[in-house]
Amino acid sequence: MAVCNPTELTAQMELRGRILGLDVGEKTIGLAISDASYSIATPVETLRRKKFTADAEALIAIIQERNVGALVVGLPINMDGSEGPRCQSMRQFAENLLGKIDLPLAFWDERLSTAAVTRTLIEADMSRKRRSQVVDKMAAAYILQGFLDHLHHQTATP
Repeated sequence: MAVCNPTELTAQMELRGRILGLDVGEKTIGLAISDASYSIATPVETLRRKKFTADAEALIAIIQERNVGALVVGLPINMDGSEGPRCQSMRQFAENLLGKIDLPLAFWDERLSTAAVTRTLIEADMSRKRRSQVVDKMAAAYILQGFLDHLHHQTATP
């Protein structure tokens, strides 16, 4: 399948599974999954990045194991709304991944997701070591929850 507009994602899914959120960084990929009703995003795990093929194989295994019907990938848009090299890299990652799986994929603005999650974890008095272990999967959940909230707002508004 191809990259689609966030509003079109569930139509492309044909309601065949959950949504997997990805926060793809240079060293890790944070993962979060939606519930069956597309209301709540739950952090799953953080994958340590290797080469693309190994990353794709790990993602495919999780997709199959968790009955995933679509992907939402965080897009690192600049604060001024422009797209830089990181966005280009993310779009290429998604295109390469779609060459290996047949699922709809939508991008979601991830601006400030890691900062918001880090701030919350600090307020919860979590140690620096523990924060480093969970921040990526929590950021993936933050990104996916933003998408799910948007989805519910779209379906609630005529």
